[in-house]
Amino acid sequence: MTVFNQQLEQATPTVDELRRQHQGHEERLEELNKKAWLTPEEEIEAKRLKKIKLHLKDQIEKLLRQAS
Repeated sequence: MTVFNQQLEQATPTVDELRRQHQGHEERLEELNKKAWLTPEEEIEAKRLKKIKLHLKDQIEKLLRQAS
Protein backbone atom coordinates (compact mmCIF):
# COMPACT_ATOMS: atom_id res chain seq x y z
CA MET A 1 0.00 0.00 0.00
CA THR A 2 1.37 3.38 -0.94
CA VAL A 3 1.73 6.23 1.51
CA PHE A 4 -1.02 8.10 -0.36
CA ASN A 5 -3.42 5.16 -0.04
CA GLN A 6 -2.65 4.88 3.67
CA GLN A 7 -3.32 8.58 4.18
CA LEU A 8 -6.53 8.36 2.17
CA GLU A 9 -7.72 5.37 4.18
CA GLN A 10 -7.01 7.18 7.44
CA ALA A 11 -8.79 10.33 6.22
CA THR A 12 -11.88 8.39 5.13
CA PRO A 13 -14.32 8.05 8.03
CA THR A 14 -15.65 4.61 8.80
CA VAL A 15 -19.31 3.69 8.72
CA ASP A 16 -19.27 3.47 12.53
CA GLU A 17 -17.82 6.97 12.86
CA LEU A 18 -20.42 8.37 10.47
CA ARG A 19 -23.21 6.59 12.36
CA ARG A 20 -21.98 8.06 15.67
CA GLN A 21 -21.98 11.55 14.15
CA HIS A 22 -25.46 10.96 12.71
CA GLN A 23 -26.74 9.79 16.10
CA GLY A 24 -25.25 12.81 17.87
CA HIS A 25 -27.05 15.15 15.49
CA GLU A 26 -30.25 13.14 15.91
CA GLU A 27 -30.05 13.54 19.68
CA ARG A 28 -29.61 17.31 19.37
CA LEU A 29 -32.58 17.50 16.99
CA GLU A 30 -34.69 15.57 19.49
CA GLU A 31 -33.74 18.12 22.16
CA LEU A 32 -34.81 20.95 19.89
CA ASN A 33 -38.05 19.19 18.95
CA LYS A 34 -39.03 18.90 22.62
CA LYS A 35 -39.13 22.67 22.96
CA ALA A 36 -42.46 24.47 22.66
CA TRP A 37 -40.87 26.99 20.30
CA LEU A 38 -37.45 27.64 18.82
CA THR A 39 -35.48 30.83 18.65
CA PRO A 40 -34.46 31.91 15.15
CA GLU A 41 -30.95 30.59 15.89
CA GLU A 42 -32.34 27.23 16.96
CA GLU A 43 -34.47 27.03 13.81
CA ILE A 44 -31.34 27.60 11.73
CA GLU A 45 -29.47 24.99 13.78
CA ALA A 46 -32.27 22.45 13.28
CA LYS A 47 -32.25 22.98 9.51
CA ARG A 48 -28.46 22.70 9.44
CA LEU A 49 -28.53 19.50 11.49
CA LYS A 50 -31.11 17.94 9.16
CA LYS A 51 -28.92 18.70 6.15
CA ILE A 52 -25.84 17.29 7.86
CA LYS A 53 -27.73 14.15 8.88
CA LEU A 54 -28.87 13.62 5.29
CA HIS A 55 -25.32 14.08 4.02
CA LEU A 56 -24.00 11.60 6.61
CA LYS A 57 -26.69 9.09 5.62
CA ASP A 58 -25.66 9.42 1.98
CA GLN A 59 -22.00 8.89 2.92
CA ILE A 60 -22.88 5.79 4.96
CA GLU A 61 -24.88 4.30 2.09
CA LYS A 62 -22.05 5.05 -0.34
CA LEU A 63 -19.49 3.31 1.87
CA LEU A 64 -21.77 0.30 2.32
CA ARG A 65 -22.30 0.02 -1.44
CA GLN A 66 -18.54 0.19 -2.04
CA ALA A 67 -17.95 -2.53 0.55
CA SER A 68 -20.40 -4.93 -1.13
